[in-house]
Amino acid sequence: MAEGELKQWGITHKFYNPLDASDLAAKIGPNTRLVWLEAPGSVTMEFPDLIALTSLCRQRGVISALDNTWGAGLAFAPFDLAPGVGVDISVHALTKYPSGGGDLLMGSVITCDEALHHRLKLSHMRLGIGVAANDAEGVLRGLPSLPLRYAAQDKVGRELALWLGVRDEIEQVLHPAIAGSPGHENWRKTCAASGAAAGIFSVVFHARYSTQQVDRFCDSLKLFKLGYSWAGPLSLVVPYDVPSMRDASVAPWPYKGTLVRFCIGLESRQALQEDIEQALTATHG
Repeated sequence: MAEGELKQWGITHKFYNPLDASDLAAKIGPNTRLVWLEAPGSVTMEFPDLIALTSLCRQRGVISALDNTWGAGLAFAPFDLAPGVGVDISVHALTKYPSGGGDLLMGSVITCDEALHHRLKLSHMRLGIGVAANDAEGVLRGLPSLPLRYAAQDKVGRELALWLGVRDEIEQVLHPAIAGSPGHENWRKTCAASGAAAGIFSVVFHARYSTQQVDRFCDSLKLFKLGYSWAGPLSLVVPYDVPSMRDASVAPWPYKGTLVRFCIGLESRQALQEDIEQALTATHG
């Protein structure tokens, strides 16, 4: 969006390292109007220090907006990260956890600031954005079960991530709630009250496994389907070529192997683990 559409309107941007508040501090300039946050990164799963980043934005008088889809309003309180510290805008892909069905496209933009609310409301009106009544009904239907689904997918996701972490094929597990994952201490600080994490994590295969072998692993999965979304009833998996997706001068990527992201659905842990095991066997072939 920033590199394509906004550029055509004369709106510039800079990328910053989400795990380095000093990098953001150095890049906020007099023309900066918005800092975009995500916790964690939805592929590489690093968890930033939201308290430090939002405090910096507030000190500089810059609006902070957070993609809070992962937290789903359950893992932490974005507007109350610490006394007097919070984001200005919380954005959710309602397609994911609030819906839970994987069958609609919708989002929300939330703020506690009355003046900012009116600015957003007027932009919404001028752009003519609307949603179908049936889609709204689908989100409302999914909300009562959201905490149960979130907890169940969190539990199975952690168990599978820990199990994969001791597998010989895997170099690194990327899951904010697991020690050794980038930003784990930030997750502990931010999510201390809930101890929650979403049912999504990534692994990096050892570099000895070729891209073709990792693709074979993904293609060999039976229960996990190939797909980019998450938080629905079906478990999903996607391989990523991370170096092609990020600027190494901003946030270096330390791994040479292929990353695979797992998004846990509502299947049993045993069934999903057996599926991964048989796919790993196929990878060795």
